[in-house]
Amino acid sequence: MQIATKGLVNGLKVGLLGGSFNPAHAGHLEISLAALHRLGLDQVWWLVTPGNPLKDPDDYADYDRRIAHARDIGDHPQLHVSDIERRAGLVFTIDTIAYLKQHFSDTAFVWLMGADSLAGFHRWRDWQEIAKSLPMAILNRPGYGIKAMASPAARSLARMRVPESMATSLADQPHGWVFLPQTANNQSATAIRATSPDW
Repeated sequence: MQIATKGLVNGLKVGLLGGSFNPAHAGHLEISLAALHRLGLDQVWWLVTPGNPLKDPDDYADYDRRIAHARDIGDHPQLHVSDIERRAGLVFTIDTIAYLKQHFSDTAFVWLMGADSLAGFHRWRDWQEIAKSLPMAILNRPGYGIKAMASPAARSLARMRVPESMATSLADQPHGWVFLPQTANNQSATAIRATSPDW
């Protein structure tokens, strides 16, 4: 199965940013561009999920609208917005990672998440296996840094954490995680939906 993105080849270092993108916003763009720079990545793929098992499906805008808007926001030569989870019938992150590693066996993947996601990471299916299956970069979101670092997942995975000085070599590691505190865009999809009748 082809991934609907442009210019994708094996042998790259690729960040994976999963989410509902309901809607995509400048915060997604900021952490993606920061990951490209700080981690030495070739590309970042936005994986737009049809539905998050931890969220109310009634809160979602139409999938085609969400992915089209993500492509508008993520209009950058090193960002690629993909509908692979919908086309492959993937629901859980652990399955998406396994699928991508199988189909892009020569690609070095890094899972990207905002600090707000790390705060609830322990609720994800097989979250400890996710952490063992590929390296992860946690990018700060305003108001979440302390909460994220004190979360059950961060405490459980503390021995796998690497210093920020090793961020550029993270993609070369089989696992491990780094926290990057510099990103600070305070936009959130929840706030956008609350203030915009279009969402």
